[in-house]
Amino acid sequence: MLNQLDGFAWNKFHRRASLALGLGWGMDAFEVALIGSILGVLGPLWHLSGFALSAILGAWFAGIMLGALGFGVLADRYGRRAIFLASLIIYGAATFLTAFAPGIWILLLLRFVAGAGVGAEYSAVNAAIAEFIPSAKRGFAGSFVMNFWSVGTLVAAMLSWLVLSLLPFDFGWRIIFACGGGVALATLWLRRQLPESPRWLLAQGRDAEAELVIQAIGRGDVHLTKPGAIKGRFLRRIKRGFRSDLRPLIAHHKSVLALGCVLDFAEAGGYYGLFAFLPLAVLPNLHLTAKALPPFYIAGSLGALLGGVMVSLLLDRLGRKLVVSFCYGATALACLGFAEWVNAQIWVLAAGYVLVNMLATASWVGAYPTFSELFPTHLRATGIGISVAVGRVGALISPFLIDFAGKMGLAAALAVLAGFWLIGFLAMLVWWFVGVEANGVPLERLSKLPA
Repeated sequence: MLNQLDGFAWNKFHRRASLALGLGWGMDAFEVALIGSILGVLGPLWHLSGFALSAILGAWFAGIMLGALGFGVLADRYGRRAIFLASLIIYGAATFLTAFAPGIWILLLLRFVAGAGVGAEYSAVNAAIAEFIPSAKRGFAGSFVMNFWSVGTLVAAMLSWLVLSLLPFDFGWRIIFACGGGVALATLWLRRQLPESPRWLLAQGRDAEAELVIQAIGRGDVHLTKPGAIKGRFLRRIKRGFRSDLRPLIAHHKSVLALGCVLDFAEAGGYYGLFAFLPLAVLPNLHLTAKALPPFYIAGSLGALLGGVMVSLLLDRLGRKLVVSFCYGATALACLGFAEWVNAQIWVLAAGYVLVNMLATASWVGAYPTFSELFPTHLRATGIGISVAVGRVGALISPFLIDFAGKMGLAAALAVLAGFWLIGFLAMLVWWFVGVEANGVPLERLSKLPA
């Protein structure tokens, strides 16, 4: 059955699955750009210190960390579909309620809950897209879904710019969050049509249901989950704990787990640090107002989308090792080069920000398909969740490091960012010599290779 799944030509189902998962992923990205834009508003509005602003980011990253870890385990126990539906509900509701936050403590709580929903997305979406798509197109599809992140940040930046230009700050930021939460919840109607992963069904011994899903994928059927299409059994409880999931990952897939953790730590610290760099370092050093942020994010999102698209086109052609190694290394160099431009004219600063954003996005867009496909199906979401949870440590500490380094100057803050990306480059350099090139290799073969 799995050979049949890998042999299908790209069809309507693959397009719809990529779109449905990608749109939800884009809504999560919407959140990142919102936070970056709103920090510059909330600081003076609520009289918050740099530490308090970093804590807002920190609460969100902590939520992602725990959400990825907990929901990753649940996605392996109860299936991908239940989690990638629940993630949108949790994220969308918390984001919408953020619009009504009366003060910093409620805001922190809601940011934590929204982050947990985004963490669930990391685990379930990356696992699902790897398992739905034929081997020959797996790199393209995985990175294509990740590119919706750039679309989400672009839309959020444009909305922030428009709303903050037309409405008072104390009201406009609330409208932005309400819109973001509403749109996220509205995407559920598209995603709910997706079936359960056939590979996950087979791993649970549900062969008949898996066969029905595989046949439907071959036909390009995108309405498989309408009532009565698959009755099946109720999702059964698998009696195993987190430690029993972690044990085989460490025993038999420790190299893959290490790769995922290090790549995610590096990209999370470097990428989210880049977003924190503008409000926490650029605004105070160059004496700019919060209204200057959205244009930066718009330009950066356009550069990010370009970088992500290039990786999508190259990942299945040139292979994971070459593409991802180059992107991490180039991003580190670009951050160091950016440090030479930060005191130049504003348009030069914007150009440097766009370049770094393009390469940074290319790096993580390529990284997620690279390590997600290497885990075995029954532990894939857990492995991704652990990688993301470890990676959020980088995201958690990065804003505080940027805030501290920014007091010494913009160049020091950028040197911190370069250090994160260098860590990822070194990890890929090691994997180049000791790891497997997964380009075009069936998932079942990959999980049996020494790791």
